[in-house]
Amino acid sequence: MQSILSSQQQQDFLRRGFSRRHFGRLASVIAAGATLPFYNESALAQQSQKGAPIPPDAIRLNANESPWGPCPEAADAIHNIVQRGGRYLYEQTNEFVELLASQEGVPASYVRAYPGSSAPLHQAILGFCSPQKSYVSADPTYEAGGDAAQFIGAKHVTVPLRKDWAHDVKAMAKADPNAGLLYLCNPNNPTGSLTPRADIEWLLANKPASSVLMVDEAYLHLSGAPSVIDLVAKDKEIVVLRTFSKLYGMAGLRLGAAIARPDLLKKITDYGAFAVPVTAVAGGFASLKLPNLVPQRRKMIGDIREETIAFLEKHNFSVPPSKSNCFMVDVKRPGEQVIEAMRKEKVIIGRLFPAMPNHVRITVGTREEMQKFQAAFLKVTA
Repeated sequence: MQSILSSQQQQDFLRRGFSRRHFGRLASVIAAGATLPFYNESALAQQSQKGAPIPPDAIRLNANESPWGPCPEAADAIHNIVQRGGRYLYEQTNEFVELLASQEGVPASYVRAYPGSSAPLHQAILGFCSPQKSYVSADPTYEAGGDAAQFIGAKHVTVPLRKDWAHDVKAMAKADPNAGLLYLCNPNNPTGSLTPRADIEWLLANKPASSVLMVDEAYLHLSGAPSVIDLVAKDKEIVVLRTFSKLYGMAGLRLGAAIARPDLLKKITDYGAFAVPVTAVAGGFASLKLPNLVPQRRKMIGDIREETIAFLEKHNFSVPPSKSNCFMVDVKRPGEQVIEAMRKEKVIIGRLFPAMPNHVRITVGTREEMQKFQAAFLKVTA
């Protein structure tokens, strides 16, 4: 396995505090790529169901997916390119990168396409963290980064969210003077809560000098909040992640991007660069060309989310403020009990987050699905 690591990679790992006993595991990480068990949202969703098959007629509100799927224009583009799927079509990926870069105001060299956004998250941990340089994140937040850090022997430092559910950026900045990567998901997963842009700018200015800030904007389109990609354009020590899995409805198609200075991107791509599925690229390119798609879907999902939250609050269940396609609800008992009871009603809801043991995460589905959720939820919590 160690031969998978180049001599330059081995020297880099040694310089950053890894020992040679780590090399077998590091090599397995690089070789295995996206098959690693902590790697993505679908793997976490599967873990939350403990391997039990989901009934085909069940309502899936557990993985922050989109029941609407790709928009019609994207679906047509995907269909039309299938017969060309025997080729990598790198030029098509380049066109996608150029369009995304143009829309976000950065050079194309600042954008790297990936099959989803979990890959660059994991590879950034390989690039910036080590036994001497920790991974810092909120608690709760998307767990895959913490699992990856622990897998390679890097310390994972967690910081509770503030009482207003935003990231506690001041605590994150002080969490470890030797931090390698600070991860901030905005809106946050699982809470759906927003961290103000001013706080993100403060964290970028006050983080440990040797660290890099990663802002995961997987859910940003659902919020209407401003992106921080303009800070990338100013050549700051920041990496922004994007995905087409959420608002664009392409979770199963796998398309995302990392946006950063070229030297920071190189530290990520040194640990793996995968061809992006041509179907995903075709769908993503078609989606980006539709100026009304984001606001239309944001309103549709937001309306259903607010209707559902209003229903829950009417029945005396508290919900932290969310601007995403998911939210947390306090079920006033161990969340595992409600997850299992809802499963018996054929409504599959999200996994547990230990920092909020009496809460469960709910993904926003169609209006009909959420009405069935409401009926089942009242039944199991009665």
